[in-house]
Amino acid sequence: MNGTKAAGLPLVALTLGSLAVAPATLPVSVATPPVGVAAVTLSQNTSNGVDYVTREITIAPGGSTGWHYHDPTVYGIIRSGTLTRTLGNCQVDGVFPAGSAVAEGQGPGHIHVGRNLGTEPLVMWVNYVAPAGTALAVEVPDPGCGFA
Repeated sequence: MNGTKAAGLPLVALTLGSLAVAPATLPVSVATPPVGVAAVTLSQNTSNGVDYVTREITIAPGGSTGWHYHDPTVYGIIRSGTLTRTLGNCQVDGVFPAGSAVAEGQGPGHIHVGRNLGTEPLVMWVNYVAPAGTALAVEVPDPGCGFA
């Protein structure tokens, strides 16, 4: 074989044929949805093009927010239970028991997951301040940590 043909076909044809099927075999990134999470909007108001939203978020024992980030400014308080927050580098950023204040970084550079590793429900009151119509959270795939 001289390197230009394989089984009677030009290598260019084999290469192009391989490219035609490659996209169908590539892994697809899928966002990690929340598990065991219930959210109730306690207050919502829009003023001067800014949304102000307060939500009560409950995460069941063993539950998770799924990997996500926030474009809005987000801060809150842990009402009961314990929040374990892990960042996109797979490092635990904090363990927040009842009474703790929590603030989140903004944008896709601040991917994180909140988990309830305890035995009682985790209840948080969370405030979002964002340009009107902005999504409160953006779900993203697991950054390689192996859990959601």
